[in-house]
Amino acid sequence: MAQIIDMPKLSDTMTVGTLVKWLKKEGDSVKTGDMLAEVETDKATMELESFFDGTLLKQFVPAGSQVAIGAPLAAIGKPGEKVDVPAAPATPPAAPAPAAKPAAPAAPAAAPAAAAVKAPAPVAPAATPTATAVAPSVVPPSETKEGRVRISPLARKLAEEKGIDYSRVAGSGPGGRIVRADILAAAKNPPAPAAAPAAAKSPAPKADAWPWRSVLDKGPVQAEATVPLSNMRSVIARRLVESKSTIPHFYLEIDVDAAPLSTLRNNLNAGLAKDGVRLSVNDFILKACAAALRAVPAVNSSWDVAGIKAHGAAHVSFAVAIDDGLITPVIKDTDKKSVMQISAEAKDLGKRAKEKKLAPAEYTGGTFCVSNLGMMGIARFSAIINPPNSAILAVGTTQQLPVVKDGAIVIGERMALTLSCDHRVVDGALGAKFLNAIRDHLENPSLLLL
Repeated sequence: MAQIIDMPKLSDTMTVGTLVKWLKKEGDSVKTGDMLAEVETDKATMELESFFDGTLLKQFVPAGSQVAIGAPLAAIGKPGEKVDVPAAPATPPAAPAPAAKPAAPAAPAAAPAAAAVKAPAPVAPAATPTATAVAPSVVPPSETKEGRVRISPLARKLAEEKGIDYSRVAGSGPGGRIVRADILAAAKNPPAPAAAPAAAKSPAPKADAWPWRSVLDKGPVQAEATVPLSNMRSVIARRLVESKSTIPHFYLEIDVDAAPLSTLRNNLNAGLAKDGVRLSVNDFILKACAAALRAVPAVNSSWDVAGIKAHGAAHVSFAVAIDDGLITPVIKDTDKKSVMQISAEAKDLGKRAKEKKLAPAEYTGGTFCVSNLGMMGIARFSAIINPPNSAILAVGTTQQLPVVKDGAIVIGERMALTLSCDHRVVDGALGAKFLNAIRDHLENPSLLLL
């Protein structure tokens, strides 16, 4: 009897996954451990592994489809074996609709409480769809009555990278949705461009016209469109609403004398340059936060209906901006690692986060989070708590400012830190104690090297 491969749950918050591409074709021999396909979750793109030996008899969904968890993807069995095709086609929405009640936190942490989208099982397509270029006079089937082009986030990104006008490409996905395969086909056989409208004759500018008028009148800011929500953006939206609406935030802010840290970091980087090592300010901040969690362990806790859950290890996560949102890779046991180890691990996690290649264990389980916008020139800001953490640290840029030192006004280096706290777990005095512990370590950075 043929074995059915279903869409697995590859992250805590996943309700649907996008089958990016098949790595095996129908009729291919498959062994246990072989990779069948690439699946995009709300956090990363992962490979789908086979747990059976046999032949890939049937693919039930084409590349680019969004499929609900548990829905069948393919069948593996003996060569020539008959496959019972699922009864009804699955037509998942472009993105999972948010539940009426906000979902419970997910990454890092608890499983979502939102109702899972239970889509009917898909049928095998009559024939494997083939992407074709669209003639100029033909309206692409991917265009809705409202003029919005249905295209997967992955296909949209690929089209922008290759400079392809996807509004002129026919979609082979469910309901005419443009998928990755269509863009790849269009790249080989580009669709003819739409006829350009006749240029309107512009009146000659007046002598007193503004000199920058020509720049402002170039055209629209961007093409008007409704961009379908990706899995990641949907989860981010649900989690942020849940965080701000259910967690009583309050904020504490402190300024840090960043001169000692700048001096130490510059000296270390000068000495390590020959080894190709460069420590960032964030590496020291991650270490300082871990040290502060040891000094004030009550902050290393989470709110739970059964009580306040104290964590026995300091796992510090840090926010990484990616194309479709952000993700928070976790450095496990941060307090037990050197600044050098933290630096190397953070660079590796950050690089793979941008490539959406992190494993679930690498972005879940954090007990405290750091969001640093200092490298973007932001002086100070407040971050939204990342459940189930009880606090998050927002880090601003280092500024040269006039400060009073020994009764005289001098130029100093200052860095603003803002701690967002969950008042159910962290009271004002506790948050202040923790924030002062971070400042003490950053203003005496040699302690972080011990």
